[in-house]
Amino acid sequence: MKTLKILFTILSAAIFTVSCSSDDDKDNTPKFETENPLAVYYTQTGFTTVTNFVNSGDYEFGLVFTPTVKGNIKAVTLKLPAVNSAVRVTIWDYTTKAVLRSETINAASADVEVKKEISVLALEKDKKYLISMNSNDWYKKNKADLSNVTYPIVAGHITFNEYRWISGTSQTFPTNVSANYNAGDLSFDFQQTE
Repeated sequence: MKTLKILFTILSAAIFTVSCSSDDDKDNTPKFETENPLAVYYTQTGFTTVTNFVNSGDYEFGLVFTPTVKGNIKAVTLKLPAVNSAVRVTIWDYTTKAVLRSETINAASADVEVKKEISVLALEKDKKYLISMNSNDWYKKNKADLSNVTYPIVAGHITFNEYRWISGTSQTFPTNVSANYNAGDLSFDFQQTE
């Protein structure tokens, strides 16, 4: 009987150890979906009228945004109404105007979205950034009545603060602000990290 109790105790301890170790092996890191906020932005703004501009002068233009959670940009997305093999995309620190990332994207086909995976760029919660591109081709999107939108625009975990632009081909932080249109389509894939 004593041997049976010892055997039962050892067996119980082994089962307990195995069940505990399997809990330790589980990855308890939360899994967050990747989101691209551009479609929600266009829905929220009501920018449904589209005009194509091709070879229409060079501009640096894009959207100021703030993540509402800590996360990463994992890819940049772009669509143009014309072919452009070397579109420069820049992600800026809004406050310091410093370039955080500069990427070149090949828009090999007109009217086809291109996605470029990039090395992960960590973004801080509640910090302002700007994503811009330099191009002479773009879609101008606005309301049918050309009225202004009221920023901020909330699109998932990204809040868009304003649209900015400046003329020229240099990598210059855009200084002009417009509220009645957006020239794009430029966006990014964002994934919350905590």
